[in-house]
Amino acid sequence: MPASSATGASPEAPKIVWNETQRRFETEDKKAYIEYVLRHDGKVMDIIHTFVPSSKRGMGLASHLCVAAFHHANSHSLTIIPSCSYVSDTFLLRNPPWNSLLYSEDLRSNI
Repeated sequence: MPASSATGASPEAPKIVWNETQRRFETEDKKAYIEYVLRHDGKVMDIIHTFVPSSKRGMGLASHLCVAAFHHANSHSLTIIPSCSYVSDTFLLRNPPWNSLLYSEDLRSNI
């Protein structure tokens, strides 16, 4: 995983795994995850749901899941639709630099 830190301080970031078949990013134990669907011929990642079990809340897992998804989108030249309320109402407000990856129909022309 890249050494960049979007959230700041966690000395031991959890390992997040891309589960391409189920279209989600998840913790190694598969208990916390962020789900997405691909739209516009696979060029847009629509993040539809974030889940962290109550036993793991307050550890920043949702944010780590978002960072993994946003890094993936960035490295694969995808844009993001933040349909999940956690992503749109919490993560992006706390991490405004990621707004540059948000999908906009006006932004792209058919190349």
